[in-house]
Amino acid sequence: MVREQYTTTTQGSTVPVANPEYIYKIGIYGWRKRCLYLFVLLLLVILVVNLALTIWIVRVMWFNSEGMGLLQVKADGVRLEGESEFLFPIYAQEIHSREDSSLLIHSPQNVSLNARNSHGDVTGRVTVGPQLVEAHGQGFEVSSHGGKMLFSADENKAVVGVEKLRVTGPQGAIFEHSVETPQVRAEPFKDLRLESPTRTLIMDAPRGVHIKAMAGNIEATSNLDVLLHTSEGMVILDAENVRLAKLPMGKGGVAGIAQGLYEVCVCPSGKLYLTKAAMTSTCYHSQDC
Repeated sequence: MVREQYTTTTQGSTVPVANPEYIYKIGIYGWRKRCLYLFVLLLLVILVVNLALTIWIVRVMWFNSEGMGLLQVKADGVRLEGESEFLFPIYAQEIHSREDSSLLIHSPQNVSLNARNSHGDVTGRVTVGPQLVEAHGQGFEVSSHGGKMLFSADENKAVVGVEKLRVTGPQGAIFEHSVETPQVRAEPFKDLRLESPTRTLIMDAPRGVHIKAMAGNIEATSNLDVLLHTSEGMVILDAENVRLAKLPMGKGGVAGIAQGLYEVCVCPSGKLYLTKAAMTSTCYHSQDC
């Protein structure tokens, strides 16, 4: 330590003589010195621990010049390799996978994709749950690779844009309300069946209803009445043979003139019945209506 001494000179002598009363010790001694050394040692330990932790974090997180481990920061965005887990919401303008692999989004509960407007309100949502897939929005549309609309739905209607809608279920298709379509047909070598178990089946068209069977029969069965009605024009049954089974036999007609020939008569109410044929119509002779 530095020591400063104050000296005095005697008369007739050139050698200074130190005065013990004016000798002062300058420095840190005692418990202050030990505390200073302890503080310096503590700072050194903290420095070493911080340096070790920094090296450990750098090695664990795989920091490098391009990013952090599998996360690479590039000029056009961020590239992430392998599997990653996000604990909080992620915001991105575009997410896509590599050209040689698929994009997999996995969650033990559900996966939700939200679209928000400038005010932060949710305008669209797609939720994939363990039992149900839900889509909320003003409209839903499915397009082909070429941009052609395949299916669209909104609050008022649903539109199928394909040329053919095919139902492959064993029970067919069930419609609770009306269906509008220009053509209904079955697959080749299959039967087409239109059925209403508890209500009325109505087929209506502004320019006519055409029922045609290329092979096989056409059957219309009802618990009550089968009505063929046209507001303008005629009801045409075009076939080689038209069979009207179980028609009642009228009491009129002239016997013996045309044996084995009968005439179909129509009542004003629309009821059909048979009468024996003659040279002229015999319907007016029979009033079985």
